[in-house]
Amino acid sequence: MDTTKGIVEFGANRVWRTYPGGRVLDEIEGKADPSDTHFPEDWIGSVVEARNADREVPGEGLSYVAGSSEAPIAFRDLLDSDPDYYLGQSESGPVAKDSLPLVKFLDSATRLHFQAHPTAEFAQERLGSPRGKTEAYVILAIREDVKNPYIYAGFQRPPSRSDLKNWILDQDIESIESCFTPIAVKLGDVFLIPGGRPHALGEGILMLEIMEASDLAVRFEFERCGYMIPEEARFMGRDIETALDVFNFEAVGDDQIDQVFRCQPKVLEKDVMGGRVEELIGYDQTPCFAIQRTVIVGDRTKESSQGFIGVVTEGEGSVRIEGVNTELKLWSRFYFPAGAGSLTYLSEEGMTVVECYAGKAKV
Repeated sequence: MDTTKGIVEFGANRVWRTYPGGRVLDEIEGKADPSDTHFPEDWIGSVVEARNADREVPGEGLSYVAGSSEAPIAFRDLLDSDPDYYLGQSESGPVAKDSLPLVKFLDSATRLHFQAHPTAEFAQERLGSPRGKTEAYVILAIREDVKNPYIYAGFQRPPSRSDLKNWILDQDIESIESCFTPIAVKLGDVFLIPGGRPHALGEGILMLEIMEASDLAVRFEFERCGYMIPEEARFMGRDIETALDVFNFEAVGDDQIDQVFRCQPKVLEKDVMGGRVEELIGYDQTPCFAIQRTVIVGDRTKESSQGFIGVVTEGEGSVRIEGVNTELKLWSRFYFPAGAGSLTYLSEEGMTVVECYAGKAKV
């Protein structure tokens, strides 16, 4: 495979998690008997290994280049082979490969555990990690049997630190859940969940999850669907006081939810055929990553000095860079190298690509 020209394609990269799901991902992969298992996520363009206490599998979570012959090529090794071409330069110097976001398909069969993630500053100062875990959601599909899809985000009715500690120790989930208001979601919605904000994702949602390149999480609900999270996996290997320091206890009232968490797409470009480029999340909202959505009707050429991870979320077509044309199907995922400079999407029937860009600055 020529890894110096054309987009970098990714195949399925399923990762074990503590909660069940993944039936829709099985359907996407064309499996004969789709089912919900403990492989509810597909990590795209990942340079991060999964943290699964009591189930450590070396290299789990890392993405490999699809179609690489003989010895598979890890995406992170490909980036290291020519960082100037693949990653390019930012205002502050060479782009680090871990400034690319970790992008996932997430397909939930149940409400996920209540959890919170550290900010980048907390991770650097307290955990010895360069990245925290601010994250974003793009809602792609909702299972037919789910009538009221939702997420939880931020405390609408914040507990005191001491109450939350006791509820966590006692696993008083009813009291914990009473701190949140369900946030209704629908197809196409976009949310940004900054580090520190407690949250949980509702059942039956297929989403594209975009986050800082880490797998750090405070899981303060220990059991879901019969699986008990090991102690070392609950508080990132630290104690409960450190875990509580992660939380942002500031109230986000019901009337503030949309302003704080829900993101309204901003049209950057449009054409008479109905094609457009939308900014879903910009660097003015977070320095951790940026997300655009490009809708193609016919063809559209984009200039970019930034690399990005792309996912086809509607339709099909193709993409051409440096004279190489690559077919794109629904759910295709790929990486556009910064050094290519420009690309042209083509689609007769219409195609939508979500593009996930690296953090703008070191955080």
